[in-house]
Amino acid sequence: MASRETPATRAARAAGIEFTVHEYAHDPRADSYGLEAAEALGQDPAQVFKTLVVDAAGDLTVCVVPVAAQLDLGAVGKRTTMAPTQRAERVTGYVAGGISPLGQRKALPTLVDETALEHQTVYVSAGRRGLEIELAPGDLVALT
Repeated sequence: MASRETPATRAARAAGIEFTVHEYAHDPRADSYGLEAAEALGQDPAQVFKTLVVDAAGDLTVCVVPVAAQLDLGAVGKRTTMAPTQRAERVTGYVAGGISPLGQRKALPTLVDETALEHQTVYVSAGRRGLEIELAPGDLVALT
């Protein structure tokens, strides 16, 4: 397997927070990277979050939502659309399916779904497909 060291894990370590990295064998045929992660790690999908990059009237914003949920683009803003994959990858420094809300190349405004606070820990991408970082939701919010 590839290195477990990513910009996301470096950012978490630099912040001095407690976290655990979980690795699993990513299947490139998976329909949903987030649901694949939840299943591979044996976690409730409500506790595993995906990182989506949206274009809100020309400005990129990161939205962190449960993997089984759909993002309500209208709740983000009137003219909000999903950011083109290439732009999201270029700005965050991560590949689609492995975009982490932590350690992005350029700090973007970030919205974390309030349901994250219902859990002792949550899982988000650690910066590549097949790698998740588990951390307290308060730390996720503070780091983003």
